[in-house]
Amino acid sequence: MHIFVLGTGRCGSFSFVEACMYMTNFTCGHETRSQKLGSARFEYPENHIEADNHLSWHLGELEQKFPDQVFYVHLKRDRDKTAKSFSKRFLKKKSIVDAYAGGIKMNPPETLSKEEQLQLCYDYVDTVTANIQSFLKHQPQHLTIHLESIQEDFKKFWQIIDAKGDLEAALTSFNQRHNTAKEHEKSYVLYHLKLFLLRQKRRLLG
Repeated sequence: MHIFVLGTGRCGSFSFVEACMYMTNFTCGHETRSQKLGSARFEYPENHIEADNHLSWHLGELEQKFPDQVFYVHLKRDRDKTAKSFSKRFLKKKSIVDAYAGGIKMNPPETLSKEEQLQLCYDYVDTVTANIQSFLKHQPQHLTIHLESIQEDFKKFWQIIDAKGDLEAALTSFNQRHNTAKEHEKSYVLYHLKLFLLRQKRRLLG
């Protein structure tokens, strides 16, 4: 069986995988193949749990590659907390909300005000959430897990997939914080300023 943990990001996926490491009958990973291209992107081993928010943009391909023996987890966090967490990382290099702003919404991140940045983060969270929910309507095996009730929901997940290992240690691991905003406080404002000046220069040069 393949198990895919879908979400917006900033919703506890790293912590989820850390807990899954206490299972003995599944392997697990966090964004292990996100940089692969073509078919290599989906070459996951059997009995594997993969958490990768980028897979939310590959839902059609997931369904084609894994027509059966697949289980989906929709990992969700409070909408406000998720959007505000993304806003703290808005000008972080390689941030997905930066890519969403510039590539999907056609708004260069460095030109947006703080209020507009937050608004765009809400837009991103709502878009990805709606895509996942629509996709899962047609999937026979799936479970929604809320970060706010992660320990209770994780127990249910453990039972559904018939996981083996140390459940108590897995639940205890959720008491540790991972991948927090404070770990990424270094600002990339200068990076975006340089990018903005480069774009302006190109416009002037025609």
